[in-house]
Amino acid sequence: MSIHELSEQEIFRRKSLEELRSMGIEPYPAAEYNTDAFSTEIKENFKDGEEPRQVSVAGRIMMRRIMGKASFVELQDSKGRIQLYISRDDICPDENKDLYNVVFKKLLDIGDFIGVKGYVFRTQMGEISIHVQELIVLAKSLRPLPIVKYKDGVAYDAFEDPEMRYRQRYVDLVVNDGIKDIFVKRTKIFNSMRNFFNERGYIEVDTPVLQSIPGGAAARPFITHHNALDIPLYLRIANELYLKRLIVGGFEGVYEFSRNFRNEGMDRTHNPEFTAMEIYVSYKDYNWMMNFTEQLLEKICLDVLGTTEVKVGDNLISFKAPYRRVSMIDAIKENTGIDISGMNEDQLRGVCKQLHIEEDATMGKGKLIDEIFGAKCEGKYIQPTFITDYPIEMSPLCKQHRENPELTERFELMINGKEIANAYSELNDPIDQRERFEEQFKLSEKGDDEAMFIDQDFIRSLEYGMPPTSGMGIGMDRLVMLLTGQTSIQEVLFFPQMKPETF
Repeated sequence: MSIHELSEQEIFRRKSLEELRSMGIEPYPAAEYNTDAFSTEIKENFKDGEEPRQVSVAGRIMMRRIMGKASFVELQDSKGRIQLYISRDDICPDENKDLYNVVFKKLLDIGDFIGVKGYVFRTQMGEISIHVQELIVLAKSLRPLPIVKYKDGVAYDAFEDPEMRYRQRYVDLVVNDGIKDIFVKRTKIFNSMRNFFNERGYIEVDTPVLQSIPGGAAARPFITHHNALDIPLYLRIANELYLKRLIVGGFEGVYEFSRNFRNEGMDRTHNPEFTAMEIYVSYKDYNWMMNFTEQLLEKICLDVLGTTEVKVGDNLISFKAPYRRVSMIDAIKENTGIDISGMNEDQLRGVCKQLHIEEDATMGKGKLIDEIFGAKCEGKYIQPTFITDYPIEMSPLCKQHRENPELTERFELMINGKEIANAYSELNDPIDQRERFEEQFKLSEKGDDEAMFIDQDFIRSLEYGMPPTSGMGIGMDRLVMLLTGQTSIQEVLFFPQMKPETF
């Protein structure tokens, strides 16, 4: 960027930068600056009448009021904000008042980082503050922050445009209250889940992101090329088949927080890059996994929020176990009045026409049923509900239902009208698995670009024997959305996917 493209403020700040250096003050010092306190902790532990506490803090200038020989500054650190009281005679005890008169009054700006040392006190207005005795410049901000100004109750210059906020998340985190808290809670959710699994003896593992076959889900993959091997590779769409290989290898239970990639559409609940957690436990079935899942989510809510009730938009959602359970066939019947059990492909197409649901020739029975459920049922389940017993055509990796061979032992957990978790009694019959993969291959030949590949090595692993196993995956971004009351996945991703900017 040339100097002629800069705004007036940016030109002024660059001149201030050079003036600081001309005074022998380095605006970006290399030396470590040691802090021993945070804003929130200082205010929480302050007690009137005690010996003044000496502290060293650092952060960003967010507001300042210069009043003759003294100034008040609002300093923002990683935990919150605290007021500083800066007296010219304290930070410049000798005759040279340049540090205050020139540096602080003219050369430091909102957004700059400073380090200060001083003692904690309460002002006459009752605000806990730091009386600054030493001040050092730590980093000069060359762009002005979009600080909100209020006039007649109206906010001006607020940093609210979603596209700007997602592109410049670093600014969003600085100026908008509550944004950082979303991501702090995100980390707490992950940690709570991890602790829940670890306490039960399950092992966290890593599996490949670059895969020769994109297996474990019905989705369109991203394709790349490995130059040294001269082969195509795929960014993983799921880690399921690798985790099952580890169950074959003798682990009782394994889990992974998996970064997955799907070359599909984007909306308020979908991003092409997302995080899923998958867990597989041997000698269990989907009934056990339903109990396990509702215990897990109830525990996470209590750990992170201190309650099992969460407000999402107009809905108050209770994560208190147990959750309702309803079969997919019954869910469709409940919401449409149509019983699709036993219907063939042509009959299902007729149901789609009757319900005004779009369908095409590439869709088999599983896809048609999925379209019906998605269009007429999914959005109706606000409170946590297990949708169970999916038709076999929809679940190529799932064990056949023990009572009805047309169904599988599968559930999806619906909350606030969206799928949060997906789980199976895992298919461990290698002959049945090969036949299911071959049916998927036929769908791909019809033009279904989300149909699964045939993974010969995975079938070989099953031929060595996999014990009865239940597996479950949770969309972590959607779970974070729920527990932080957000309605868009972009709000819980630091840097959601967007079209590149033109500079």
